[in-house]
Amino acid sequence: MAKIPDMNKLMNMAQNMAKEMEDKMNALEVEGNSGGGMVQVIMNGHKNIISLSISKDVVDPEDIEMLQDLIIASINDAQAKVDDKMKSEIGGLPGGIPGMPGGFPFPGL
Repeated sequence: MAKIPDMNKLMNMAQNMAKEMEDKMNALEVEGNSGGGMVQVIMNGHKNIISLSISKDVVDPEDIEMLQDLIIASINDAQAKVDDKMKSEIGGLPGGIPGMPGGFPFPGL
């Protein structure tokens, strides 16, 4: 019969992992861009925009739609990079809980 892990130990490990992930999300900054770098977005791991830069060369009062598209493309690029980075961080968590279904990612129990 499978051994059930100590729930206090499991909870402490879950809290530690959650704090570690939160710290990584807070520290993460990615750059999304479009138009060959004419529009740049810096975003953190929570997908909050930290900064937005727009080159004067792409500001055309007669073509606001193009600027809007470039801004959206930059934001989408940054969001995809956050997703990729976080997936690689989460996907890299080794192990699982012995005897627990689903292979919860808590190594060392």
